[in-house]
Amino acid sequence: MENFIKTYDVSRETYDRLKCCQEALNEWQQKFNLVSNGSLADSWNRHFIDSAQLFPLIPETARSLADLGSGAGFPGMVLAIMAAEKTPYLKVTLIESIYKKTVYLNHLAQITDCKVEVVNRRVEEIKNRRFDVITARAVTALSDLLGYAFPLLNKNGLCLFPKGKSWSEEVGLARRKWNFEYDAVPSRTNPESVILVIRHLAAKGR
Repeated sequence: MENFIKTYDVSRETYDRLKCCQEALNEWQQKFNLVSNGSLADSWNRHFIDSAQLFPLIPETARSLADLGSGAGFPGMVLAIMAAEKTPYLKVTLIESIYKKTVYLNHLAQITDCKVEVVNRRVEEIKNRRFDVITARAVTALSDLLGYAFPLLNKNGLCLFPKGKSWSEEVGLARRKWNFEYDAVPSRTNPESVILVIRHLAAKGR
């Protein structure tokens, strides 16, 4: 506990809200299969820490964040809970197409008293919305992910995408269709993984 609080400079209350989500995950997993069963025993590191490490990468100037394919709330719900204390001006939107998962996300918002918007729609159906930051975790390959993100991203916005050991290959494939600048920030939870910080995204040929 103390290590998490010190690392991310959050209060005991924020930590407790995240632990409350972990308890809910253990309970609801039996009904909804929200995450892989193999990751449940180490869910704090595999899911909560893995999500929390994105928070320091969010620009202080950001006012809106969309999490694509939020699933069990990773990373979006974790970031929303941290933002409630650290950057309360940041509005977080969780976009999830599977209804039962949005039921779970709304439950998390209720039990943690966290103001977050939960949208039960497919990402490609979201129209006339723009966000300063877009996140997504374990959704699809980078090239396709950029296709989902591009119409939703503000002009000077950025994407934060955790990626596994094949991240470099994904970047190479994505560059065939997209122009962008990026940083690969080493993951705190897996030495083979990174968080891709993507800026100046534009489709090639436009």
